[in-house]
Amino acid sequence: MKILVADSVSERGVEMLRKKPSFQVDVKTGLKEDQLCEIMAEYDALIVRSATKVTERILESAKKLRVVGRAGVGVDNVDVGAATRRGIVVMNTPGGNTISTAEHTFAMMMALARHIPQAHATMKAGKWDRKSFEGVELRNKTLGIVGMGRIGSEVARRAKAFDMQVLVYDPFLNVSRAKELQVEAVGLDEIYARSDFITVHVPMSDETRGMINKDTIAKMKDGVRLINCARGGIINEKDLYEAIKSGKVAGAALDVYEQEPPKELALRELDKVVMTPHLAASTTDAQETCGIEIAEQIADALTGGPIRNSVNMSKIDAKVLRCSSRS
Repeated sequence: MKILVADSVSERGVEMLRKKPSFQVDVKTGLKEDQLCEIMAEYDALIVRSATKVTERILESAKKLRVVGRAGVGVDNVDVGAATRRGIVVMNTPGGNTISTAEHTFAMMMALARHIPQAHATMKAGKWDRKSFEGVELRNKTLGIVGMGRIGSEVARRAKAFDMQVLVYDPFLNVSRAKELQVEAVGLDEIYARSDFITVHVPMSDETRGMINKDTIAKMKDGVRLINCARGGIINEKDLYEAIKSGKVAGAALDVYEQEPPKELALRELDKVVMTPHLAASTTDAQETCGIEIAEQIADALTGGPIRNSVNMSKIDAKVLRCSSRS
């Protein structure tokens, strides 16, 4: 069986697959859609991270493909609907980069609170400016977390260690879990009204796209600070720009963007915006964990073992899966 690794993943994960005599593993990164379409017919499995977009056209050309594995949390770069219609299992590694993303979120929040990137830049320029960068403490501030999955929960734990009051919104969060994390479960409007900092940890969907916009920002405290290390587009960039210019929003820390890489981005002009290039999951620890996990999951799926962390398994008819496995 042939496996294509289309993005850079942990070498340990690749070697795990290569050690299995029934697998042939090809690593071909940086391929465009046309190039992938030309070769996909020979592969039984495809492994990607975020660079490769697994489109319907690619899936249509993959006559033998049985499984797509995403070494990371989201699968918004995979056409899950098209995969489901063709009986292809799509899986991810939801726990592999949890800690890295939570730590990056907290690092961004602290950088935002204390103006660390801006102060660093002036020191590099040979200046000694202690007056322009007065910050705020996190202690006794209210953090609003939208989305309390693995990452949101880890952010909450760190916030509690900094003596922050934590408000959370997640329609799937039960009372016992909220008590365990020592957080207060509230509605979105209460998050907006009470929070000094707001961080989002939700997937991209029709419901979450642009959920932070001029109307929801108007419900927030004056001087609120916003953090997005989840998915670009959850915060409307144009509305955020206007809110920072007006002083309604004191600042923002962004790791993800509506277009990646951004071409024209007005937010770059603002000193009150801290920006990183989609680095939240980019640690050696997280990438190794995700690479190993996706390798194990792909191996199991191709050899009749358990299918773990599938995002579309429940939507695929068992008969379709059996037929797919025999092809």
